[in-house]
Amino acid sequence: MEIDTVLVPVDGTRAAMDAVEYAIAIAERYGACVHALYLLGENAAGVMNDGSVEAEAVADRGEQVMAGIRAAAGTVPVDHSSACGFSVSRLSQHPGSVILDVAEMLDADFIVVPREPVTGDMEAVIEKAAEYVLAYASQPVLSV
Repeated sequence: MEIDTVLVPVDGTRAAMDAVEYAIAIAERYGACVHALYLLGENAAGVMNDGSVEAEAVADRGEQVMAGIRAAAGTVPVDHSSACGFSVSRLSQHPGSVILDVAEMLDADFIVVPREPVTGDMEAVIEKAAEYVLAYASQPVLSV
């Protein structure tokens, strides 16, 4: 199997950071890079839209998450992007479809997603999308 890009969606939860460790191990094994997709949840989108939280604060949180990923990656190359997992204007936009859209856009060879049960964590976004990604991804998926 040839792997150049490992996509790992993250949302700031412990489960997502555990998935990052697996993504880094796979990338290291195959000489690939990791692309971390910081996925904003429904709550983040709502508070930015209504102005109760500045977009800069959300961006700062994303950068904190990415700094943790870069530190964990060591010598494994890491790049990243951010996306909103929910849309009030596009009902078909949800975390699973966003993850798969990004995977296709990046031509990702492998996806690692957390699959812990939904915990009620306000930041948990990806946990809800794992089943969708497992069912519809055209790439190999590791669910941890």
